[in-house]
Amino acid sequence: MTKSNPGLFFENFYVGMVLRHATPKTLTEGDVALYTGLTGSRYALYSSDAFARDGDLDAAPIDPLLIFHTVFGKTVPDISLNAVANLGYADGRFLAPVYPGDTLSAVSEVIGVKENSNGKTGVVYVRTTGFNQQGDVVLSYVRWVMVNKADAAAPAPTPIVPDLPAFVPADELPSPAPYWEGNYDGTLAGSVHSFEDYEIGERINHVDGMTVEEAEHQIATRLYQNTAKVHFDAIVQASSRQGRRLIYGGVVISIARALAFNGLANAAEILAINAGRHINPLFAGDTIYAWSEVLDKADLGQGQGALRLRLIATKNVSGCDFPGPDSSDAILEFDYWAAIPLRASFAV
Repeated sequence: MTKSNPGLFFENFYVGMVLRHATPKTLTEGDVALYTGLTGSRYALYSSDAFARDGDLDAAPIDPLLIFHTVFGKTVPDISLNAVANLGYADGRFLAPVYPGDTLSAVSEVIGVKENSNGKTGVVYVRTTGFNQQGDVVLSYVRWVMVNKADAAAPAPTPIVPDLPAFVPADELPSPAPYWEGNYDGTLAGSVHSFEDYEIGERINHVDGMTVEEAEHQIATRLYQNTAKVHFDAIVQASSRQGRRLIYGGVVISIARALAFNGLANAAEILAINAGRHINPLFAGDTIYAWSEVLDKADLGQGQGALRLRLIATKNVSGCDFPGPDSSDAILEFDYWAAIPLRASFAV
């Protein structure tokens, strides 16, 4: 009997299955520096201890997307080692800040399964919960992934597709971590625009682009300890439909979010992931561009508001004409809530 882990195939999953994932990971300042080097993220809250202390925090917390990718990476050997593609996300909530030195672990529960009509693959729905070293929940989200069957003749399970919310209601959003008492420095943050300056329906072209190279996306995926074959094994992927390695969708999310700094610099803290889907594949040598639309706004009190944002990422086509998610150039649609200070929180 082999001692290696071949990963689970679609027919191995069942609703109610609970998976406790290896390997706990302590996030360090080195992880943060590497994440910044790979994404170019510039949000002041996650870049400067001094800036974060102005918001009554002990130090700069870790970017929520690095937390998300780290927890996600824990799940890959059990859930998506034999995946065709990760399809989407819903009902994600960042419930507590994480700092360098904290250790993250993850547990997932299968909440849905549905075989595809080709009989060779199926979709698995899981809710994953991320914990810190004290056992506090720092993150919860749902994702669904298309997984290969090991045996095409294996019987199809009774299809169960979970009923997921279209978005996290504003009155259920987690509280922002920082608290600004009229001392938020928009100049240092990179923008003078407050909560009041954004309008529902407004579209923002983030202007800049970033080309992703082969080594960069593989380093990023290794940083998250994501072992999915589609990102690494060129021999196996040569015989796939795409004929080459895919760039991990989380790389697209993080780079698009980093590009969104130009126009949304003060909307630094992601509070919730409402929905997300990877529309088309991205490959090494492609260039990512992004634009955002303000879908909703909510006053959270204590000098903070939240913007519900739809982030669209494209490849090799700029966002100047706001190409929609149905465009052949679109690669990501990501719907999330981000905290942003009210004007009263800004330093005069």
